[in-house]
Amino acid sequence: QVQLMESGGGLVQPGGSLRLSCAASGTVFSINYMGWYRQAPGNQRDMVASIYEGGTPNYADSVKGRFTISRDNAGNTVYLQMNSLKPEDAAVYYCHARIQDYTSRFRDYWGQGTQVTVSS
Repeated sequence: QVQLMESGGGLVQPGGSLRLSCAASGTVFSINYMGWYRQAPGNQRDMVASIYEGGTPNYADSVKGRFTISRDNAGNTVYLQMNSLKPEDAAVYYCHARIQDYTSRFRDYWGQGTQVTVSS
């Protein structure tokens, strides 16, 4: 089985920074896509940042220039560096990955979510 484990959420003041991490574990043959989504109460889940293997990152307009997505060399961990945080960035952040697992097929996996609160 495959699991995505997120960490790094918490409470930060406006203008502050947080770094989220998401590690894939289990039977992972390859990962061709990893991304971060967020969902605030009453809102839909929206893409924040994403990166395909060997590709350039993609960002929501609202976070361009403030957030940076990256992957480790092994490719099984994705990070989201969030700078200049605003109250409107507050949400539950979810990791999403498309993983070739024990079935040898690529399937979508989601993390459990990590809360980011931006407040003074």
